[in-house]
Amino acid sequence: MKKYNEDIIGLARRKLDMAQTKRLSTMATRDSVAARRSPEERGDTDYRQSFSIDVDRILHAHAYARYIDKTQVFSLVKNDHITHRVLHVQLVSKIARTIGRYLSLNEDLIEAIALGHDIGHAPFGHDGERCLSELCLNHGIGAFHHNVQSVQFLDKVERKGLGWNLCLQTLDGILCHDGEVHNQTLRPQSDKSFDTLDREQVQKTTDSRTGLMPMTLEGCVVRMADTIAYIGRDIEDAIRLDLIDRADLPRDSVECLGSTNGTIVFNLVTNIIQNSFQKDYVAFSPDVSEALQGLKNFNLERIYLNPRIKAHSAKLSHLFDLLFTRYLKAIRSKDMTSVIFNPFLNGMSVSYTETHSSAEIVRDFIAGMTDAYFLSQCPDDMRPSI
Repeated sequence: MKKYNEDIIGLARRKLDMAQTKRLSTMATRDSVAARRSPEERGDTDYRQSFSIDVDRILHAHAYARYIDKTQVFSLVKNDHITHRVLHVQLVSKIARTIGRYLSLNEDLIEAIALGHDIGHAPFGHDGERCLSELCLNHGIGAFHHNVQSVQFLDKVERKGLGWNLCLQTLDGILCHDGEVHNQTLRPQSDKSFDTLDREQVQKTTDSRTGLMPMTLEGCVVRMADTIAYIGRDIEDAIRLDLIDRADLPRDSVECLGSTNGTIVFNLVTNIIQNSFQKDYVAFSPDVSEALQGLKNFNLERIYLNPRIKAHSAKLSHLFDLLFTRYLKAIRSKDMTSVIFNPFLNGMSVSYTETHSSAEIVRDFIAGMTDAYFLSQCPDDMRPSI
């Protein structure tokens, strides 16, 4: 027996949709244009709007729960105040929603993209991504990119291979979020479909140089917010770990943006609102964009490539190779005692198992691991010490 009145729910939803039309910018993405691969059973009887549903589904994804033990930049470090992936995505969501509110954009869509954008990250951050990518290339399944893998998890792996049936606009924003590519201006490429989404995933996997542009302004905002969220935060973490001193920061960038995370975030958000208000694009001013590029170059040289945080790279690479080989052998020999069968493949839908090669299945399994679970699968005498 239904415990709700469909007429009341439908009326409430229509009023909410009408209010959204009045409240949002003409450049914003309305829930009325949200597109899913498959029709929803509840349809108009669900009190939630489409992108709000996507937020709920991402929050309940198993891969979202695993954010809690995924490296952001610094892995195998004993310090409870160092940023992990779960905090990073929350910071991206908050920053992006703040920008979206001032630009009168769809905050539910922004939140969905932000919370899901890094869900495909391998254990041990970009070092793990590099290791896994080399293995994927060696096994003929194309390069590994965490943005492509994020869509893969949410669309093809979650719910035992059924996926979450998320909206095209959400998945597109997740795929196109690449915060490491520097752009002064982002203008959405609106004419996309699920065929486009599928094609762009293949293109990125085949050719890592493939550039991707979000189809919505909301996706553009999240992409900018990704950079805003990590650039100053990584500096603070590096200072906390005595990798750099605040005085080391490039003078031109500091004069424009400040030298602390809070000041950097405030100045970048303020600038992006000023330069994007009532525009059909999202942009920094030229001087702020140049200052941000200076910080990104500094972070790359002094933090991300710092030999002190690469101490375990060779060992991690060996462990990735060991586990990839082990699970591939287990699938080919049908070793049902292996963890890749139970719990991962146990109960997995035919739609997944019949459309993925053994190497792709291993890729998905390893990419979904937390740092701690990955290490638990390795021989005791081969685990890196913290």
